[in-house]
Amino acid sequence: MEDAKEKLLLPAAGGELGLRQRLWAEQKKLWVVAGPAIFTRFSTFGLSVISQAFIGHIGSTELAAYALVSTVLLRFANGILLGMASALETLCGQAFGAKQSHMLGIYLQRSWIVLFLTTLLLLPLFIFTAPILRLLGQEESIAVAAGRLSLWFVPIIISFVFSFTFQMFLQSQSKNRIVSYLAAASFGLHILLSWISVSKLAMGVAGAMGSMILALWITVLGQFLFILCGGCPDTWKGFSWMAFHDLWPVIRLSISSGAMVCLELWYNTILVLLTGKMKDAETAIDALSICLNINGWELMISLGFLAAAGVRVANELGAGSARNAKFSIVVVTTVSLALGLLLFVLFLLFRGEIAYIFTGSSKVAAAVAGLSPLLAFSILLNSVQPVLSGVAVGAGWQSLVAYVNVACYYLIGIPLGVVLGYLIGFHVKGIWIGMLIGTAVQTFVLVWITWRTDWDKQVAMAQARVSKWVIPAAEGTNTERQVA
Repeated sequence: MEDAKEKLLLPAAGGELGLRQRLWAEQKKLWVVAGPAIFTRFSTFGLSVISQAFIGHIGSTELAAYALVSTVLLRFANGILLGMASALETLCGQAFGAKQSHMLGIYLQRSWIVLFLTTLLLLPLFIFTAPILRLLGQEESIAVAAGRLSLWFVPIIISFVFSFTFQMFLQSQSKNRIVSYLAAASFGLHILLSWISVSKLAMGVAGAMGSMILALWITVLGQFLFILCGGCPDTWKGFSWMAFHDLWPVIRLSISSGAMVCLELWYNTILVLLTGKMKDAETAIDALSICLNINGWELMISLGFLAAAGVRVANELGAGSARNAKFSIVVVTTVSLALGLLLFVLFLLFRGEIAYIFTGSSKVAAAVAGLSPLLAFSILLNSVQPVLSGVAVGAGWQSLVAYVNVACYYLIGIPLGVVLGYLIGFHVKGIWIGMLIGTAVQTFVLVWITWRTDWDKQVAMAQARVSKWVIPAAEGTNTERQVA
């Protein structure tokens, strides 16, 4: 990256007609990954939002407890596991582009090992939630309720080990349509079961959380059966002992990936924690959690484009085409930004009305309306920043982006938020403004890095990575057949 000289410009395409053909071809490749990825993330995120909507109508304390556990602890665990799983996106995407398809199944199994061991280390957070929240200064009633609710999240984070890795494995070869079908089915089932268990049978929190767990695991089992039963004949050859070999490079890349994504996802977590120390914390947390959920819905679109950018860049780098990689980046960024601008305008117009989906409190709805302009600007930034993070994943820059995130989020955004929120007295708005500034700086830095990158050099690095870690096809297949 230090020697980067070549700017990210749209390559010549041999005339207007040639450019149109390239745009059409790239759009098709983009949406093959982005379409199912967006729909899947909408459905998966919707599971949590539906649970929050039902729990919010049980009581305000339960809603605040759910907001804390899902936004703080679950996002903490989700950030680590999703980030570490994104290493699989780099490895599988580049190996698939380099025609080393047999390596994808081995990388998948290596990622299972790394993520499962990490999950074991995260379990105490969910077992000892109540004392942890007390130490962080949360109100006693909310901490107690969160402590009871957090145990329901244990099977949820275990499901992430498989759901995240299956998605990375399938989307790297543009076979993630099955994931969207399963996600849609589980989303519909979750709504039905939540309505029956909470509204009709009055099972309360247990009904909402039990339905969410069942919906998540149905998706995981469906993906597993698809892979095992011949859905990926070229990339899944069976279980292999080779998964236990060369784990350290995968662990190292997973840690870098985890750091990059964690630092982004934890950013909003700190926003909630800082809000929890203000006056009238319950209303502030409820309003903020609703805004973050709305922001999260839109972020699912950007994460779909993140996945598409990662896959397209990784595939083209693995295939040895710097020109196509650059063209893919321009197309996916332009499309995502256009959608972001449209949503920016819509959310400014509708402001706080949508809050009544999550709560019946006019006080909370008014607080949401006051935060709506900041929500709109967050949505606009989300249309660019995650796409550039996807480019980083595809190219394997996770370590570099982790350093950028530390500087922009934790040395600029959070200190500014504390000053504006507590010292100047802007409260929640001040904290959010400071953190938006951090995100804006990070976005500009990523634009500059992507613009200045020498993509021919990135092709050489990607091909060197694939060559270094590849196992001969005959050797890998023989080993896998013995195990299977």
